[in-house]
Amino acid sequence: MAHTAMSGNGTTAGDDPLQTAVWRLRSRGCWSDAAALLLPDTPGAALQRAALLVERCLYTEQGWEETEDALRTAEALAHSDDERGAAACERGYLAYAATLLAVRDRADEARAALGRAAALIPPGAPARALLDFRRGLLAENLTRSPQAARAAYRRAHAGATAHADPLLLSFTWRHLAGLALRDGELAEARHGFTESLRIREELGYLVGTAPALVSLADTETEPEASRLREEARRLFRLLGGVPTWLARQLTPMPPAAGAATA
Repeated sequence: MAHTAMSGNGTTAGDDPLQTAVWRLRSRGCWSDAAALLLPDTPGAALQRAALLVERCLYTEQGWEETEDALRTAEALAHSDDERGAAACERGYLAYAATLLAVRDRADEARAALGRAAALIPPGAPARALLDFRRGLLAENLTRSPQAARAAYRRAHAGATAHADPLLLSFTWRHLAGLALRDGELAEARHGFTESLRIREELGYLVGTAPALVSLADTETEPEASRLREEARRLFRLLGGVPTWLARQLTPMPPAAGAATA
């Protein structure tokens, strides 16, 4: 299973007070409160609100109907190619999430929407890195094509680096490391998971820190592996059991090696 977030609004010192408040709530798993700060009366605000609610679906496995409503609002307000492309990217990602979490099989919708986004968002645009990453998720988890996934993740990694998007970089490091772990490349996997965890801790992205700790633990020996998992359990409890799917990995026995999650 693999999850991710939108890229990182609210993570830099130059952001306005609204974006800082949205980021602080989002990073602690308070997506509803963060979304409530945004009035969906402009294309940008409507899209950001929808993206927050998509992320809530991924981490809580709840709120699908409200998210669909928010996404329809964002789609209705989108006018430029960039806005329509970004809305299509969120539409595809929500359909992917519903398929991945076995809510409903919407794989065809996910592929079509992300393909539509690719036609609207030009290569090199800031939003293209996030789109490339999400297309990598489809390749890895729906199409079962790790080679295509790796290529997409690398494009996303390069784009996130070029556009200084540290949160997205934490995801590209993480999922490239997951593929390396599947291939038995332990040192490469450990490096990627370490970089992902470092970025999330620096950003204060608490809701994504516990999954990062668990994945890094899969590359470590005892007693370090147990220490990392216990820290993940502490954060998981602190955040009220979010992300919900992490509970299946936080068992007394070490989880089997596999793809990275959020």
